[in-house]
Amino acid sequence: MPRRGARASPADIAVVILTMGDRPAELAAAVTSAQRQRGVSTGVVVVANGVDPDVVQAQLPNERGVRVVASPSNVGIPAGRNLGARNTTTPLVAFLDDDATYVHDGALGRAHRMFAERPQLGVIALRIVDPSGATLQRWIPRPGRRGAGRSGPVTSFLGGACVIRSAALIETGGFEDQFGYAMEETDLAWRLLDRGWLLHYDGADGVEHPATAPTRHAGAIAQTMRNRVWLAHRSLPLPLGAAYILNWLVITALRRPGESPQLVGAIRSAWKQRIGPRQPMSWRTVWTLSRLGRPPIV
Repeated sequence: MPRRGARASPADIAVVILTMGDRPAELAAAVTSAQRQRGVSTGVVVVANGVDPDVVQAQLPNERGVRVVASPSNVGIPAGRNLGARNTTTPLVAFLDDDATYVHDGALGRAHRMFAERPQLGVIALRIVDPSGATLQRWIPRPGRRGAGRSGPVTSFLGGACVIRSAALIETGGFEDQFGYAMEETDLAWRLLDRGWLLHYDGADGVEHPATAPTRHAGAIAQTMRNRVWLAHRSLPLPLGAAYILNWLVITALRRPGESPQLVGAIRSAWKQRIGPRQPMSWRTVWTLSRLGRPPIV
């Protein structure tokens, strides 16, 4: 998390970029896009996740305002982002994937103004577009196939294209390290909403990212199901938690019928190894999620 009580930084926003050092050209482009932001002062923290930091340092196009932080082993996406955030002192922290870039040089300045105007705003989810300018449905943090360009309140965000208020990260403890990848943003979003923070989706073009499939990671389906079980255990009242797990078992099995046995096995294993703390959200938060189109059973 951003360091509480640390000496103030001259930057307004720290941009945290997690990398394994295997995308040198893309990393250079990501850093450059963060450095060229106008209307706001930015610093960049690059997390060398399981890679020699000297290798990452050599890939940087410009070391001005860039700090490289090393993790000797690959600690996963949420833990890596938390490590980056702990090495910031700014009031706002942006997270950017190492194969993404800010579409224009006013993206973070716009976000900075929105945070200044709304003290309870905890997260801004930036609109993601692919190189053709299209926004995939799974990149829009609200239900439905329309509304990629419509700004408004949402219930989740994507971790590689967002800006988070540091105070909100500190209050909630940030991402849950043990998730590894998948559902860590939803876990954090639910905890933020339960504490009264607001999440906002900015429909203006914010970040360009390749149109990759989440299933490209080995074991992605089973790990996502495992994390859904952990998410339900950590944050949902008992009847909703059971409904959430059952609904996602059915949904995923219908989408991938050949993997039903593995899904059931993933649920059993996840329940035996479930992680805490268990802090069920209030029914008021359940209503907020439902009102915004995402009742916590789907």
